[in-house]
Amino acid sequence: MSQTTPTGSKTFKRTVAALAIVAAIGAGGAVAVKQSNAVAAGTPVAAVTAPPSANAGAPAAVAAPSISLPDFSVVAANNGPAVVNIDVRGSTKASYDGQAQGQGRAEAFGDDPFLEFFRRFQGQGPRGGQREVPTHGMGSGFIISSDGIILTNAHVVRDAREVTVKLTDRREFRAKVLGSDPKTDVAVLKIDAKNLPVVPLAKTDNLKVGEWVLAIGSPYGLDNTVTAGVVSAKGRSLPDDQYVPFIQTDVAVNPGNSGGPLFNARGEVVGINSQIYSQTGGYQGLSFAIPIDVATTIANQIVATGKVEHAKLGVTVQEVGQDIADSFKLATPEGALIANVERGGPADKAGLKAGDVVRSMNGKKVVSSIDLPAMVGLTKPGSTVKLEVWRQGKLIALDAKLGNLSDKVAAVAPTSDRAEQASSKLGLSLRALDPNERRDSGIANGLLIEDAGGAAQSAGVQPGDVLLSVNGYAVSNVDQVRQVVDKSGKSVALLIQRGGDTIFIPVRLG
Repeated sequence: MSQTTPTGSKTFKRTVAALAIVAAIGAGGAVAVKQSNAVAAGTPVAAVTAPPSANAGAPAAVAAPSISLPDFSVVAANNGPAVVNIDVRGSTKASYDGQAQGQGRAEAFGDDPFLEFFRRFQGQGPRGGQREVPTHGMGSGFIISSDGIILTNAHVVRDAREVTVKLTDRREFRAKVLGSDPKTDVAVLKIDAKNLPVVPLAKTDNLKVGEWVLAIGSPYGLDNTVTAGVVSAKGRSLPDDQYVPFIQTDVAVNPGNSGGPLFNARGEVVGINSQIYSQTGGYQGLSFAIPIDVATTIANQIVATGKVEHAKLGVTVQEVGQDIADSFKLATPEGALIANVERGGPADKAGLKAGDVVRSMNGKKVVSSIDLPAMVGLTKPGSTVKLEVWRQGKLIALDAKLGNLSDKVAAVAPTSDRAEQASSKLGLSLRALDPNERRDSGIANGLLIEDAGGAAQSAGVQPGDVLLSVNGYAVSNVDQVRQVVDKSGKSVALLIQRGGDTIFIPVRLG
């Protein structure tokens, strides 16, 4: 939609723009560019060769290496008819001072001169009053089934009352929203039509960084606009998006192309263009697409049941940096560090503990912390998964039966323990929690940090934090802290409870 949803500097948008391929000219003179449209035989290329030397007496020049440039004309011609424009009409509530929920002032007022009078000359309208304000947005989508199944973004059709799909042959259809999933930003539409053109789908695992990709969509309502670029990265984690390992590209995208397809050079869809990072609201070189494997998993659930269920493991994860890897004696800083385990949840029942590092799930390697939530979230609730876990210097195998994200877990009453006061060479002044503190915080075991100095303070430890474990070993008294620290190398990882959050803080020892 043309409507945006900011997250920090991020804005949800569609994708955009015009395509220009520029051949570089070197210091030695011009180069000749020969293009080929041979898409069917493989990736199209344009061969770049050096001209013959102007000096006949000079030694023979060494031929310059060939440079492959894409020609997307066949991809655009073959797949353009399966890319659609989506027009969305809806409404939102606005107060009489013109402020709509989720909308700017201009959209809130629309063309109502009475409300504009109140804004300009009286500052606000009747107190407490609200009215329904019509909204209008546009996006893109693509047909994946000849009987009218269309994929797009969930944010494109959010709060929609009427959705119209326009094809490249100028036909228009009223669309039904079969379902949408805000967690992955995928929605499925259905139009009453037959024998429609469809796009072929690829396997995202085969996509490579540096590979050429093409976007087709309707930026600013400009139907079937083509833009191109390369894959900049895979498996990108974005704020507030735990379930999608995004494909990052430098394809120019702008408002209106959200929900449109991202093609590889063979004309197969590899993703749904979904988001951009922008300080201005326009394209600034970073665009993000939902992998098509993720999208089709969600779409299959929507078509079959009309809803989407996400599995949960019941853990909070944290990235494994070099300091954490050193503290836990990991050869490489890879995996998902378990910072907190939900009591009574699937992970707790499986035996996972805070300080464990999940290295793989069902044989698939977990490299970054985002990998684990994405794998779990796209697995069917109730499934049993095999986890490879690094715990206290060795690998162990655990089986976990995944729960449903909508399930609630009953709270477990904390146990009591005796208090103790002391300080450690970390620069921490520690004491055990008293019974009232345990009851109020819900923390069964741990040490209250009364004061922080030295290395711990420099690492970010604060008075009032509760120390739960050191290098994955739970601690309930100061002697346990000393024993673990004395056996550690150049750093230790402290599991800290701060308010309602648990985090690992790596501390360098001298």
